[in-house]
Amino acid sequence: MTLTTASLKTAIDNIHAGIDPIGAEMNDLDGRLGDGDLGVTLVNGFNNLAGIKDDLPADIGMAMLSSAKAITAVSGSSFGTLMATALMACAKATKGREAVDWAEVPDLLQAAQDAMIARGGASLGDKTMLDILDAIIAATRGKEDPGAMLAAAKEAADATLDSFRDKPNKIGRARVYADKSIGMDDPGMMAVKRLLERLG
Repeated sequence: MTLTTASLKTAIDNIHAGIDPIGAEMNDLDGRLGDGDLGVTLVNGFNNLAGIKDDLPADIGMAMLSSAKAITAVSGSSFGTLMATALMACAKATKGREAVDWAEVPDLLQAAQDAMIARGGASLGDKTMLDILDAIIAATRGKEDPGAMLAAAKEAADATLDSFRDKPNKIGRARVYADKSIGMDDPGMMAVKRLLERLG
């Protein structure tokens, strides 16, 4: 079993089917600590992805690149930019291939994380989606079964949210509300959790 463009299409379908309630929740959460556009970014991004998914090429790298462009086309937000940056990093690593072993996914996620850190300037420990991604990378490394990887990723996401909830946000708009952010979930981290939940 491998990661292919068909896998990507299935993921887009699953997330798109539940994106409206996720969007509403993320707008509300983001509105407490930022400009309240995270949900809009997710809804617009996955609506656009749903519109182009049937034309994605078999080359998984090129499919990811097309997906990154689809998100960029409808989002100017920081979260949208970072999503596209992550996809472009994965695209670079898989260009020219029609299948990727699931065991390689943690390395792809690491490439995505490195690219997002370079692009956005956040650091691990700042209470952002980078922290939840870091936990997911560690939890999935060494696994080969996609079901086991997803279960481990969900568990890591929950644990990371719990561990950061009582810490302040240290970067972005949320940093302005540092004290207020204590006791609250970071919107970007929660968005990753919700997207994982839609995958299965």
